[in-house]
Amino acid sequence: MGSAEEQWPGGQGPQSGERTARRTLWPVVHGPFPLAVRMDFRAQKKEPRSTTVSMKKVREFIWPVIGLAAVVVSIWLLYRELRGMSLDDVWDSLIAVPGHRYALAGLSTLVAYAALAWYDRIALLHLGVRHISWLFVSVTSFTTYALSHNIGASVFSGAVVRYRAYTSKGLGAPQIAVLVALCSFTFGLGTILLGGLVLTIDPTLLHRLEDLLPSVLTNPATARIVGLLLLGFVTLYVAGSILHLPPLMIRKAKLEYPRPAIMVRQLIAAPLELLGAAGIIYFVLPAELEPSFLIVLAVFIASFSAALVSHAPGGLGVFELVFLTAMPDIPKADVLAALIIFRLFYLLIPFAVSLVVVLLFERARLAQAWRARDAVDSGSVPPPPLS
Repeated sequence: MGSAEEQWPGGQGPQSGERTARRTLWPVVHGPFPLAVRMDFRAQKKEPRSTTVSMKKVREFIWPVIGLAAVVVSIWLLYRELRGMSLDDVWDSLIAVPGHRYALAGLSTLVAYAALAWYDRIALLHLGVRHISWLFVSVTSFTTYALSHNIGASVFSGAVVRYRAYTSKGLGAPQIAVLVALCSFTFGLGTILLGGLVLTIDPTLLHRLEDLLPSVLTNPATARIVGLLLLGFVTLYVAGSILHLPPLMIRKAKLEYPRPAIMVRQLIAAPLELLGAAGIIYFVLPAELEPSFLIVLAVFIASFSAALVSHAPGGLGVFELVFLTAMPDIPKADVLAALIIFRLFYLLIPFAVSLVVVLLFERARLAQAWRARDAVDSGSVPPPPLS
C-alpha cells in the first residue's frame, strides 16, 4: 500500500522564522520497487492571480476548440474524398464480409481490451498492489478506455474513472497518479516499438501518406532512420530497467525505471493492444485483395496517433481521413465499411456497455453511502467498504 509523505531536503523542516527559497514535495509510493514522483517548487516571481486564472481558462478552452476544428476540417476533406460514393456501395461491402471474419474481428476486440486491462494490472504490480481482483481491474480498465476513446481525454479524463474505482479499493491519490502515468507510458511504448519495427522493416510505407506529410519524412532513408531511433529509445528503456540506471527527469517529475519483470510485461502488453485493434480492420477488409497485415498495422498506428494528437472526440473524421488516404489500392467503400465495423466493435459497443457499468457502480456507491448514513443515525456499525 502506498502513502504520501511531505519531506524537506536533508530530512529537516524549516527553522522558525527562516524564509525557505526551495521546497520539495515527495509523494512516495512504497512497493517492491518504490517509485517516487518529485515535484520542485522554486522561489520565483509570482504572476498575478488574475493572469494565472486567465491562462488556465484559455488552456481549458483551446483544446476542445482544436478538437472541434479538427473534426470539421476532417469531415469536409472526407466529403471531398468520398463524394460520388453511395450508401448502397458501403452496405454491399458490409454484407460481403463473411461471418467468420466478423467473428475474428470480435476476437481481436477482446484481445485489445484484454491487453488494456493488463496495462492496469502491470501498473498495480509495479505499485505492489495485489489485493484487487482481475475482474475488478478488467472492468475498471474497460470502462476507462471505452469512455476516454469516445468522449476524448480533454473532456472526460480516464483518471477520473480510475480514481472513483480504485479509491473504493483503498488506493490513494499518489498511487492512482502513478498508475495513470504508467498506463499512458505503456501505450506510448507500444506505439514507439511497433512504429519503429514497421518503419525499419518497410520504410517505403510512409509513401502512402505523401499527401499528408512533408516529402523529407516519406523518404525511405529518412523513414528507416526514424524507425531505428524509435527502436533505440525502447532499447535504452530496456537497458535502464535491467541496469538500474538513474531515474528519468521529465519537467518536475522524477520517474524510476521499473524492475525488469514489469518492463517485460510492458513490452508484451503494449504492442498486443495495437495488434488486436488493427486486427479488427484487417479481418473485415476484402480477403481477395490480400492486404498485408504489416500495411494495415502501419496505417492504423498512423491514423490512431493522428486522431489522438488532434484531440477530436473519438478521433472522429481524423482517423477515417488518414486511413482512407493511406489505402488507395483498396476500394474506398470497402475501407469505409471496415472503419465502420472498427468503430462499432472497438468504440460504440464498449461505450454503451461502459455507461451501464458506471451507472451500476455509482448506484452501488450511493446505496452504500445511504446505508452508512442510516447506520450512523441508528448508532449501529456501518457496513464494510464496497468490494
